[in-house]
Amino acid sequence: MPKSSLRTLSLAIPLALALTACGGADADKTENTSAKGPAKETAPAGVAHQHTILDAEIKAKGGETRAGDYRVGYIVEAAEPWFHAEHGEHGKLIHREPTKGETHHIEIIPMEAKTGRIVPDVPIRLEVLDGKGKVVQAQKLNFYYAEFFHYANNFSIPKEGKYTLRATLERPTFLRHGASGEQPPLGEKATATFRNVTLKPGA
Repeated sequence: MPKSSLRTLSLAIPLALALTACGGADADKTENTSAKGPAKETAPAGVAHQHTILDAEIKAKGGETRAGDYRVGYIVEAAEPWFHAEHGEHGKLIHREPTKGETHHIEIIPMEAKTGRIVPDVPIRLEVLDGKGKVVQAQKLNFYYAEFFHYANNFSIPKEGKYTLRATLERPTFLRHGASGEQPPLGEKATATFRNVTLKPGA
């Protein structure tokens, strides 16, 4: 092989490896093939279980809609406890029970519409509006580790009725890989609105 070809090859191999490691080039087009044909794509058991539970809970206790680049689900449950850091984010994790008056734990799950992945680092504000369009309560949501990752908070709903949930999803704070001139993914804020949601205090 000529020296010029060897030099080109020696430069191409590290570049290909670097692009693959960072998700560049065609790294997301991972078609597994063998002598018998394409291999069946499978997800790790934990990932598959997460989405099985998530889809079931959205169907039973909530709903979903499309907003911009997102598929957004919501789930309504009774107020819940959680662990949080005492005296700042580096403090000891202590258990917090629902406080008096908290009636519901409302969850918002932002998923990238084209991949189904739950999106991290999304600042979310959730407003609960009554039948007249008045904001009953509005809160920033926390990110939770559970059977599936989600954003939520406990809310205090004064009386049973039909409400509207309006979730404002700001642009995620994570950095993005990509080439100059590309459109950065998930680069715009979005608003997901869910109407006629029945909320029953104490349920």
